[in-house]
Amino acid sequence: MSIKAIHTNKIDPKGVVIASIVIFLWFLSLILLLNFNLNWRNPLTYLGILIQTHLYTGLFITSHDAMHGLVSSNKKINHAFGWFSALLFSYNFYWKLFPKHHEHHRFVATDKDPDYHSSGNFFIWYFSFIKQYVTIWQILLMAVTFNILKLFLPTENLIVFWMLPAVLATLQLFYFGTYKPHMGESENVHHSKTQTKNHVWAFLSCYFFGYHFEHHDSPGTPWWRLWRVKEANS
Repeated sequence: MSIKAIHTNKIDPKGVVIASIVIFLWFLSLILLLNFNLNWRNPLTYLGILIQTHLYTGLFITSHDAMHGLVSSNKKINHAFGWFSALLFSYNFYWKLFPKHHEHHRFVATDKDPDYHSSGNFFIWYFSFIKQYVTIWQILLMAVTFNILKLFLPTENLIVFWMLPAVLATLQLFYFGTYKPHMGESENVHHSKTQTKNHVWAFLSCYFFGYHFEHHDSPGTPWWRLWRVKEANS
């Protein structure tokens, strides 16, 4: 199948179904983990952190797809999913993320790209990346929510399964979706690298966004079809 065909395939109702599944699994996992008997000797503790981190990443990817109009062809439904999934990810504000992400696509790997840092240094770049998106309002809302929730739920569980995975997910998104694809020189029109084809690892690492050249080359393809673009390019 051609990339054009992948791009123009209808997303309804699959986009909404997949977005709903990601959000539902995030809620289900969080509820179970917040009531989990946390024990650092239990391997399930670490598995729970990894699962919740991956689902947090899924929330952001869902919001990202909405920014490209890929959750639903109905604009109101599409933006509602984007707004809600961004909010669940530590009170990110969809309408703040929206213009910045499109600036990234328009000015990729230049000084006008809000996601890019010319130093190439992981820590400097990550700090710059976080400064672009984290606001004082997010921190305040997280603090208020934490202090309310700890009246009803174990404090350690809130830190380990609600707060920590959100931080780890920002690292996952940054490393696989920004740093690796845009680090160094890329001699192509999108200034983007792409990982070697391995669909299982591509999904587990960042919902196929390691196939980053493919995303920039076909921004109208939802995350759950990016593997098909990779196949078409192979």
